Amino acid sequence: MSSDAGMALLGAEFLAATGGDMTWFANADRLAGFAGLAPAPWDSGRTRGNLHRPRRYHRGLNRVSCYSAMISIRTCPESKDFYDRKRAEGKKHTQAVLALARRRVNVLWALLRDNRVCEPRTARSHQTRQPGAAARHDAHRPAPAA
Repeated sequence: MSSDAGMALLGAEFLAATGGDMTWFANADRLAGFAGLAPAPWDSGRTRGNLHRPRRYHRGLNRVSCYSAMISIRTCPESKDFYDRKRAEGKKHTQAVLALARRRVNVLWALLRDNRVCEPRTARSHQTRQPGAAARHDAHRPAPAA
């Protein structure tokens, strides 16, 4: 996991917090809740849908998740684009960092579930289509009206 900036810290803290036991987390949402990155319900009576920051969560994993997100904003173009998109949506800096941290926890869970190593994309790996693929896809689309 050390190939992506900050992902090694996140993985190491996860291992320290849980001993690497994935049976605690059936899905990425459970891991995000454990890290304090998923909102908790704050309902009362007939009032539903109120969410707030949870009181019970692993502080170390939360801290490292946010730190990892901050590092990735500076070093990873995709993370920077995600952060900038959230800021353009009107989110404050803290909200955008938490959204990115949540996304990175989802990636960590998927990597651990699939027993894979984090491989950051390069400019070359973004071009996954073969040269004739665009022509084949366009053959199924109707011609633009003149």
